[in-house]
Amino acid sequence: KVIEIAPAPTLDEAVRDAILADAVKIAQHVNYRNAGTAEFLVDSRGHYFIEINPRIQVEHTVTEEVTGLDLISLQLHIAAGWSLPDLHISQERIQLRGFAIQCRVTTEDPAQNFQPDIGKIEVYRSPGGNGVRLDGGSGFTGSIITPHYDSLLVKITCSGATFEKARRRMLASLVEFRISGVKTNMWFLQRLLSNETFIQGGCWTTFIDDSPELFTVTKFRNRAAKLLTYLGDLIVNGCRIQGQVTAPGSDLQEPVLPTLVDAKGCTVNVTTAPPPGWRDVLLKNGPAAFAQAVRQHKGVLIMDTTWRDAHQSLLATRLRTHDMERIAPTTAHALANAFALEMWGGATFDVAMRFLHEDPWDRLDRLRALVPNIPFQMLLRGANAVGYTSYPDNVVYEFCSQARKHGVDVFRVFDSLNYVENLKLGIDAVRKANGVIEATVCYTGDVYNPEKHPKYTLEYYLDLVDQLVALDIHILGIKDMAGLLKPRGARLLIGAIRERHPNLPIHVHTHDTAGAGVASMIACAEAGADIIDLAIDSMSGVTSQPCMGAFVSALEGTEHDTGIPTESIAALNSYWEQTRLLYSCFDPGVKASDTSVYTHEMPGGQYTNLLFQAQSLGLGSRWNDVKAAYTEANRICGDLVKVTPSSKVVGDFAQFMVSNHLTGDEVISRAASLSFPKSVVEFFQGYLGQPVGGFPEELRAAIIRDAPKIDGRPGASMKPFDFDQLRRDLEDKWGPGSIRDVDLLSAALYPTVFDEFQSLRQKYGNLSLIPTPLFLSPLEVNQEIQVQLEVGKTLIIRYIALGPLHKETAKRDVYFELNGEPRIVSIDDTAVQPEVQARVKADPSNKNHLGAPMSGAVVELKVAVGDKVKAGQAVCVLSAMKMETVVGAPADGVIETLDIAFGDNLGAGDLICSVKSS
Repeated sequence: KVIEIAPAPTLDEAVRDAILADAVKIAQHVNYRNAGTAEFLVDSRGHYFIEINPRIQVEHTVTEEVTGLDLISLQLHIAAGWSLPDLHISQERIQLRGFAIQCRVTTEDPAQNFQPDIGKIEVYRSPGGNGVRLDGGSGFTGSIITPHYDSLLVKITCSGATFEKARRRMLASLVEFRISGVKTNMWFLQRLLSNETFIQGGCWTTFIDDSPELFTVTKFRNRAAKLLTYLGDLIVNGCRIQGQVTAPGSDLQEPVLPTLVDAKGCTVNVTTAPPPGWRDVLLKNGPAAFAQAVRQHKGVLIMDTTWRDAHQSLLATRLRTHDMERIAPTTAHALANAFALEMWGGATFDVAMRFLHEDPWDRLDRLRALVPNIPFQMLLRGANAVGYTSYPDNVVYEFCSQARKHGVDVFRVFDSLNYVENLKLGIDAVRKANGVIEATVCYTGDVYNPEKHPKYTLEYYLDLVDQLVALDIHILGIKDMAGLLKPRGARLLIGAIRERHPNLPIHVHTHDTAGAGVASMIACAEAGADIIDLAIDSMSGVTSQPCMGAFVSALEGTEHDTGIPTESIAALNSYWEQTRLLYSCFDPGVKASDTSVYTHEMPGGQYTNLLFQAQSLGLGSRWNDVKAAYTEANRICGDLVKVTPSSKVVGDFAQFMVSNHLTGDEVISRAASLSFPKSVVEFFQGYLGQPVGGFPEELRAAIIRDAPKIDGRPGASMKPFDFDQLRRDLEDKWGPGSIRDVDLLSAALYPTVFDEFQSLRQKYGNLSLIPTPLFLSPLEVNQEIQVQLEVGKTLIIRYIALGPLHKETAKRDVYFELNGEPRIVSIDDTAVQPEVQARVKADPSNKNHLGAPMSGAVVELKVAVGDKVKAGQAVCVLSAMKMETVVGAPADGVIETLDIAFGDNLGAGDLICSVKSS
């Protein structure tokens, strides 16, 4: 029984009268004198007696609501000897008053054949109001639902003048009801009440079994409960975001948004539509005309890297979407004349999922909506997309297509080895996506003094540029990853390219590690560069890009004037000064320039990350040794172009050498017996492509040994990626309809990272919505905060107290108030081992694991280790809440492990056994 209705909305009055008359007749025949419940079945041919129960049934509430009688009180009085006249009741005086519907809310999961669930109720907020009646069971916040009692939590009875009014009131009550911590049938009740057949009163006895559409699971986001779980974990265990150099402060504050003024000194309303920008030119005229407009522009254009490479180089790529989103409307006005904002791709893609628990595609969508006028630029690693290895070609093509659809305008396409075959793939993928192709030459060495790096001469770079121009690119990028391009080298290189290709837009990127960045970029501008990469002042310098304010001020009033008001830069800088302090726990503390970069040639984006890695590996005191080993590793590899992922190869190699106290010569002499990092082995196999001048073949043979060798573009030999199969696999794991097209790309590029991200999002929800102080630092007792989930939905949260440690489970209860109502969240204390070990969970992705389909006790075992089983063959029987379930084997094979015993109490998902496939 799921829903009770009184009176039956489509029952003919004559049939009703006949049923009532037969009920009285049967009771009189057996001389029955008490309250009772007579049951009949009705079909088109008549009605049929089933039974009379000598008691009032659970559906009595609907009768009470439509008659106004208190049946429980009447039953007790009758049993005590009162008569109906004594109670002033007669059949004639009983009149029906509208309709009533009763729903039974249980801890049963309709998606699992109504199997009962157990656990602790974390949230219990019931509905109320006129026409809503609750007959409570075991439901309240904090109550423990065990497998030993009935699964009923509460009966809701709603009444109304008409059946439709009663139905709508019941739907509203179910929507208002909040229960979390255990599964319930409320979503199923809502679907049933919304079913057209039910609305028309045309149900039949097997209606639920005959209507599979009722079992289409309605997913509830439970955003508040998930957020409280994260805040509780932060209180119990502290901030666990990797990459911290120091612990986050306890008094973190959100940066104050600046006030922007125009040239007349009037305040700019940044909530209004921003002025037209270069994106308007792109959308109107297309990529080729856009590029030519850039070339014909008088003055130098700038690209702001603050949203990507600046924080990657200074703060380990830890800048969150929330803090970019807050300043985005101001940026759209302040930098309306900018060529672009670099804000996506490179390391930001995987770091967003891996460490910040954010979706990189959501970041792109949200920022695009706030900045419609300035082009967005991303960093595309050619055939590596945004990964660290090569992928099948169709992955790169689909990635570029989706990135373009979601808001990327300009694609900086580079290859970490300047390998043209890899570049061709990325260029073609961007062209097919209708993006702006910025094909990029990665710069290393010293073009003005090539003796140290004889491979990287002016002729080498000009020849590479010629090859790229022949591919019909839109813009040429010069990517100086380590800041090695000195002013005189800049004049030589950019001047030569400009002379050879007068109509080609040139875009230059550098890092300011040595401190000469501004001077070098001014030299580039004077030599003919059209676009220069810069970062907002407080996010610039050292391993980041050169200072925007200094560059703009230096060229102000000249023929190279950028058109960016210094007042606008100052306004943005006030925000980023505060933001950098907010993220100081991720700042490795590079305080000044380091001219040794001209020797070790470490990319700026890698410098801070490698420093942190060295500290994590216990090599922090040997940082100078790591830098020296980086130089040696580069020499051993053949003097590489160093940019992700080739720079990672050199960095891993260097740390390997320092950890094992190896010199370069020792590595070469002992290469055949050493266990090298995976990235190094794959590089020498050819998984990144072919380096300039080829591999040192003797060393290559010693390192890769019997591993396969690739002598061409790696992706060319890869089979197309099966996105359809990936979607099936992911939806099997995360639910039908839960996987977007962009999720397929995230999973194809980073399968393990995506899997972990999905697990954390299911546990904590969308953490990108909460302010950064709350993301990094635990709440103080009695601290009250507000979190806006969306427009019109704000949570008011107060932290009340932290409960004592439960030694058996190593959990602590954290007490909150959420919108004025108490909430309790149980959190694992990771610093303590539980006295009672938790059961192992089945891996949903392992088809040979058998997990418990529900919580319950093991009442029968039907197999032992070593037994042969067929798929579906009974393994055990579970019992919960008066229901027994036979659990079948997941596959044909042999029972490899049996992880349960008779009498064990299992939770849903606990590992029952593993089967070794036959």
